[in-house]
Amino acid sequence: MWLQRYLKNNYDIEFPTQEQLENLRYYKYAAVDKSYVTKYILSHYWNWAITLFPMWIAPNLITLIGLGFMVSNVLLVVYYVPDLGTDAPNWIYFSFAAGLWLYSTFDNVDGKQARRTGTSSPLGELFDHGCDALNTAFVSILQCAALGLGHTQSSLIIFIVTVFGFYMSTAEEYYTKVLYLGVVNGPTEGILLTCFAFIWSGFNGAASWHVPLSNGVPLVAPLFPNGTTAADVFVWGLVLSFIFTLLIPCLHSIYTVCRDKKQDWIEAYANVLFPIVVFALAEFCWVMSPTSTILKGEHLCLFALTVGMLFGLMASNIILAHLTRSPYPNLGFIVAPIVVMAILVNSDLLISIRLLSSDVELGLLWAMFIFGFISYGIWATLVIDGFCRFLGIRCLVIRRQKQPEHRIDVEADPEADALLEAEEAAVVDVAGGSSSTSNGAAGASTRRPTDDDGRNSYSTFH
Repeated sequence: MWLQRYLKNNYDIEFPTQEQLENLRYYKYAAVDKSYVTKYILSHYWNWAITLFPMWIAPNLITLIGLGFMVSNVLLVVYYVPDLGTDAPNWIYFSFAAGLWLYSTFDNVDGKQARRTGTSSPLGELFDHGCDALNTAFVSILQCAALGLGHTQSSLIIFIVTVFGFYMSTAEEYYTKVLYLGVVNGPTEGILLTCFAFIWSGFNGAASWHVPLSNGVPLVAPLFPNGTTAADVFVWGLVLSFIFTLLIPCLHSIYTVCRDKKQDWIEAYANVLFPIVVFALAEFCWVMSPTSTILKGEHLCLFALTVGMLFGLMASNIILAHLTRSPYPNLGFIVAPIVVMAILVNSDLLISIRLLSSDVELGLLWAMFIFGFISYGIWATLVIDGFCRFLGIRCLVIRRQKQPEHRIDVEADPEADALLEAEEAAVVDVAGGSSSTSNGAAGASTRRPTDDDGRNSYSTFH
């Protein structure tokens, strides 16, 4: 690819590095889903749904089409209800529900398609989780519109909590090597609840969420403060769900892994929490500043898409590190723009001088959106092309030829705990009894045998 050659020849930059690509040979997918809804209902639905897809369609293309349903609905929000507060035509909310359900369906059958076509690879997890990371912003926008939250603090809370939750799940997978979904989890129960909320708005309108509980459901109203609405219950229920089903369990899992591997859990917590906490606080301080135009000028959709793109880059870097057994990534360069904007917008509170007018703030927000879009596109292109060249595959098309020697045999492993133990034992064996690195990338520092250049000459995009 010309961009990779240009970076290599002019700046001696190789991304992904050869060592990262070589570590793809040792990748193994491991996932646990404890949800009873998945086990007894949705798994059967997904097994039926996969039969509707032809064998020639690539798994990553299924993922991308699913994401397209969400993008289409975000465009409907921008056109019909940009203020996120007024009632849109009822069919819009039904479209939200259909789009999210189809996205979830496509997101769950892409792996089945990969296994039945023999095209499973580390690229599939990177592509799938990368789309999921971007979708956090999309689903947040739809939730705010369906609940009629408008440009308020509640909308911002939904966005921050959704992003924070996905980040914690991704960081947990990096350290534990297992994608763990609990008995109640976002990709299953969370999506079902959100779809029901969309359908409710389709029948009753977004305004119905703002009727006090004392008028709508008087039996449960005494359990909540006076004047509480269904929208309030939804928002704070989301916050509590994040704390008790994601934040605490993920931190406990990371601590347990570090303890068992005799790693520094404080360092692991610092690696994980510092960037996302700063990211979230900077978002909140920027948007909630009394001089910010984000809420007053009704630019929350643009803000969510911009920050969502930067978050997608954050999460994708962690996923890449997980797949290639690399150190936990330094995310400071992604967090920095949000921090700088938060400081500039609040300059009148810090130094009694207003450095940004509303027009300049909006212009910088647009510039960040464009910069984030281009940066994410370049990053994704480099990584996808690097993976495809090394593995001898194509991203959105199934090759008819026999898979080359770099092909990775990947199967979903329900016994993920046993897999993790086996991996740890293998690390000790390979490293001659030494412990794995402090960042949890087990065995990443061990030198692997390579080919002449380690890459397949097959191009990704032709």
